[in-house]
Amino acid sequence: MRYLILVSAVIMQMCLGATYSWSVYVQPLRDITGLAQGPVQGPFTVFYFVFPFTMMLAGGWLPRIGPRISAMAGGLLFGGGWILAGLGSHHFFFTILGIGGLAGIGAGMAYIVPIAVCIRWFPKSKGLVTGIAVAGFGGGAALVSQAGGFLITRLGYTPFQTFFVFGILFLCLVGVAGSVMRFPASETKTATRSWLRPGQVLGHANFKLLYLAMFMGLAAGFAVNANLKEIFHNTGDTAQIGITAVSLFALANAAGRVIWGMIFDRISAASAIQANLICQALVLAATPLLAVSVPGFWAFALFTGFNYGGVLVIYVSSAARSWGSEHVSRVYGWLFTANIPAALSPILAGFMFDRFHDFTPALGGLALLLAVTAVLIRYQTKRINDRITPISADCPCCPGG
Repeated sequence: MRYLILVSAVIMQMCLGATYSWSVYVQPLRDITGLAQGPVQGPFTVFYFVFPFTMMLAGGWLPRIGPRISAMAGGLLFGGGWILAGLGSHHFFFTILGIGGLAGIGAGMAYIVPIAVCIRWFPKSKGLVTGIAVAGFGGGAALVSQAGGFLITRLGYTPFQTFFVFGILFLCLVGVAGSVMRFPASETKTATRSWLRPGQVLGHANFKLLYLAMFMGLAAGFAVNANLKEIFHNTGDTAQIGITAVSLFALANAAGRVIWGMIFDRISAASAIQANLICQALVLAATPLLAVSVPGFWAFALFTGFNYGGVLVIYVSSAARSWGSEHVSRVYGWLFTANIPAALSPILAGFMFDRFHDFTPALGGLALLLAVTAVLIRYQTKRINDRITPISADCPCCPGG
């Protein structure tokens, strides 16, 4: 049963990660709508405001409504959002509302489910199983970017027609995969009634450090992912080169989630966080050297995607290690709101590109901030590695609580 759940988790995440392919649609949308680089990032940025905010709430809903209902409802909203985005040919607002708003709500309801469920089914390999469970979020974007690029460049579909096709597919797949999500029978009662007060987490120094580090890792990944096609400095078949780079980023993102998860299981949380921040800082600092040739640009996409993939494993595993698996849906739901301020980075990087016609200043600044954060974590190693024993209570919203 648990392996069926793990496979279904990967399928769900492959669909939910489709927004990572956004860079494929940026240039065609600019051509159709006449919008500049910054404004056309609107759906991507709104998605990463709505998605984490909903996930924060879903962390509290999940013990009450159960993983199956949360996952299936999320799939319905996510797929419906992409279908709505197909109406963007009438007004771009529909695309922002669909992919940014409705799909963001759906992803927030569904994303936390495979993580919370799989950690309970595989308690001895939290990092690895989390990496596998969410690898689809990155790997799915590789398939979606290639399929989207094929529909647009080879079959002549508009981005809006492509959104509609994907929406129908996502609605069906996430709904079916979500229908098998459930907690182990031995933990159902505990999972339903266990409660953790926000003040026990949000004010804790450990949480604040994790939040800062996760914010920096996300901001760097978002800035690259959403603008990837335009980072290439050379000439050639830039459309196909860019689509390939998006796919490489997505595949490396998926691989990074699994490999960084394996690394996390073998070293301390602080060491994993420092390594991830420094690796990403070095790659971003090397942008002027890598982005001038096709092999260098593809290597840039691979390395940044790989390091970004680690962000989505290291911090959820750190939360589980610090607060316990039974509280991971709530703690990581709060931690995941780091996506909200980080979601500004693609627009800010896009505006800097519109000003300087180069992404080097934005990525160089992010590299510096990543390095500074790594130094801060270095001086707080013991605090990051501490095991926290919160005082839990029955959920006040549940019978008997």
